[in-house]
Amino acid sequence: MPASNNIQISRFEPADQRGVIDVIVPIQREEFGIAITADDQPDLQSIPDFYQVGSGDFWVAKHAQHIIGTIGLKDIGAQQAALRKMFVAQAFRGREFGVAAQLLNTLLEEAKRRGVQEIYLGTTEKFLAAHRFYEKHGFIEVGRTELPKRFPVMAVDSKFYVLRR
Repeated sequence: MPASNNIQISRFEPADQRGVIDVIVPIQREEFGIAITADDQPDLQSIPDFYQVGSGDFWVAKHAQHIIGTIGLKDIGAQQAALRKMFVAQAFRGREFGVAAQLLNTLLEEAKRRGVQEIYLGTTEKFLAAHRFYEKHGFIEVGRTELPKRFPVMAVDSKFYVLRR
């Protein structure tokens, strides 16, 4: 397996579109058991228009020019944002690679630079490793009623977190 120093995080460019879909959709379908396609996710069809506006953005992790991870920051107004589309290819998960941490740190640094005060995210109850990961990085669990009205709740979301600055 490659060393973590061979991982590059970069801002999404239109040429990354196919690679982003090729990472996200198989994880959703095969690992999470969600019957979903790329066509069911309008944000994946128009990443620049959906994410790369206001304080938002979208980043990819690459190894040997192949996309192996993604993360998005959706501006929801009032110095708040939603963390979306955090995915890492199975072969590149874990501390030895640090891909998830690199993606999240990039997002957090940019969000701070752009004046985002609160970052919200939604996940499902069963993703215990994800819960631990977010909690380790300072996110605290909040109830659904504490979410901003503009937070884009997904049908599968049942557990919510916020990071306040």
